[in-house]
Amino acid sequence: MSPTQTVAPTREELVRRASSLVPLLRERSGWIDDNRRLPDDVIRAFEDSGLLRMRVPTQYGGFESDARTLIDVHAEIARGDGSAAFCISVWSLINWLVGRFPDEVQDEVFATPNVRVCGNISATGTATPVDGGYVYNGRWRFSSGVLHSHWVFAAAMLDSPDGQSVPMTALIPASEIEIVDDWHVTGLRGTGSVTTVAKDLFVPAAHVVAQSDLFSPQSQSRANAAKPIYEVPLLVTSTAATAGQTIGAAKYAMESFLERLPGRKITYTYYQSQREAPITHFKVGEAALLTEEAEARAHRFAEMVERKAKINEPWSEADRIYSRVQLGRIAQLAERAVNILASASGASSIYEDVPIQRIQRNLHAMAMHALTLPDTNIELYGRSLCGLEPNTPFL
Repeated sequence: MSPTQTVAPTREELVRRASSLVPLLRERSGWIDDNRRLPDDVIRAFEDSGLLRMRVPTQYGGFESDARTLIDVHAEIARGDGSAAFCISVWSLINWLVGRFPDEVQDEVFATPNVRVCGNISATGTATPVDGGYVYNGRWRFSSGVLHSHWVFAAAMLDSPDGQSVPMTALIPASEIEIVDDWHVTGLRGTGSVTTVAKDLFVPAAHVVAQSDLFSPQSQSRANAAKPIYEVPLLVTSTAATAGQTIGAAKYAMESFLERLPGRKITYTYYQSQREAPITHFKVGEAALLTEEAEARAHRFAEMVERKAKINEPWSEADRIYSRVQLGRIAQLAERAVNILASASGASSIYEDVPIQRIQRNLHAMAMHALTLPDTNIELYGRSLCGLEPNTPFL
């Protein structure tokens, strides 16, 4: 594919575009929750905004946006709807990951304008070598965004006669994957994170890469190998892609709370105005500080990513552990902020048309993600401080 000259929008412009989508996302949030997917008009708005191109390589018309841009843009989308923010963060991450595949595979994937690639790194299938490729069989849960994706990233354990058992990752057209509509959940309903299934599915060898290669600094792409953005480790990039949505959720909770505040009283007390009650002031102040701390931590992490990329500084094991704990801590701070505001929102806030209950459910689901879960990440960080080896290979 011949190179395309791309003038990437500034961070401020991309954040402005994301902000302009907030009214639409809030208007459609009830539909998103009820229908367990994103509506077509939201997908079109994402396409028109150019936000789906943030982590597409520049030679295919993408922007190769930096970590701070991902965080701030995804936070704005989360101010509109958590499920929409989760999907766009997945597409940002996996589109970036495709940029580490061989160039001929990228030519095929990025030939689709506004391409959306989803998937995860859980190797819950098998890949059997055959002439010219592999036969994939398996089931992959939590396939967020697959209902609106063109390609699926799937990991499977190599089923080889020589006894090798290593995870292999494949790029598969979404049209070839079976969908099991089992996404009946309490949070992030609109992500449509259904189970995907492959049955005796042939995948060409060029579309399959050992998962260890994707975790390695060595890119499979000649065109992208020298770009600093592709030398950042996979799970560090995951932190940058994920952190913003938790911050945006906390900001949305504050906006929603303050919007409902005028005229509300505290039932069964003498307070005729919740706005005048000291307990309200304390809770609003505490939630605001927690959100500010989460955002400041995310921005400081983004500065670390960009500084290391600028001087081509390798990512040590300690750096990677630090990345994991940043994501957990940011989510923890944001969830605390939302829970405080939810606790002060009164019994009427349990109605489905009041945003705080949906924000709280969505953020809880985000924080429960295995790579985000605060307890796991903080324990990992504590182990490293105590001089012990990490208890996970996912760094």
